[in-house]
Amino acid sequence: MKKQVVVIHGGTSFKTYEDYISYLKNKKISIEKLRLRKEWKDTLPSELGDDYEILVPRMPNGMNAHYEEWKLWFERIANLLNDNVVLVGHSLGGIFLAKYLSENIFPKRVIATMLVAPPFDDGGELESGESLADFALPSSLAKFTEQSGKIYLIHSKDDPVVPFTHLKKYQQALPNAETVVFEHREHFNQETFPEIIALIKSIGWHGNN
Repeated sequence: MKKQVVVIHGGTSFKTYEDYISYLKNKKISIEKLRLRKEWKDTLPSELGDDYEILVPRMPNGMNAHYEEWKLWFERIANLLNDNVVLVGHSLGGIFLAKYLSENIFPKRVIATMLVAPPFDDGGELESGESLADFALPSSLAKFTEQSGKIYLIHSKDDPVVPFTHLKKYQQALPNAETVVFEHREHFNQETFPEIIALIKSIGWHGNN
C-alpha cells in the first residue's frame, strides 16, 4: 500500500462579500503572476517517488474561502483515505487543519501533520488585507495535538503574507511541535521544497503494508 500524503492548499477569506470585492479591485497583479508555473505541491509526486500517493484536493472557492464548505469537502475526502496518512497544510490550509482537527474526530490515523506558513487567528487581518473570518481557531488545540501525530511548524522569517509572529503563537499553543525556520523562503511558493521532502521521508510509516 502506498504512503499517502494529503496537501491542503492555501486561499483567501474575508469577513464580508464587500471586503472580497474590494480585494479583487485593489489587489496588485502582474503578467508574471499570471504565467503558469509549478509550485512544490506539483513536484511532490516526482520528488517522493512511486512509494507515495500524493493527494492535492482542490478546496472549494479558494479565492473567497468559507470554513464550512472546506469542512464538508474535507470530510468527504477523509473517508477515502487509508490509515497512517500524513497531512500537510499550506497557509490557509494550515489553519484549516489546525481548526478542523481541534474540533472534530478524524476517522483515520494521522502519523504526522505539517503546517507550512499557517496564519494564527488573532482577530486581525493579514498583510494582504484579508481576514481569517470563520477559519478562526478555537481556544484550545488539545484535540489537534492528540490526533495529529508528529506536528511540524514551518515558517520563513521574511514571509510577506503571514507574519513570522504567527509562528510564535503556534509555538505557544503547540509546545511539543517541531519547528523548522527558514530565512529567505517568503511564503513558500517555490517550485521545489527539498526540506519537506526530507521530512516526509524521515517519518516512521508504521503499519503501512
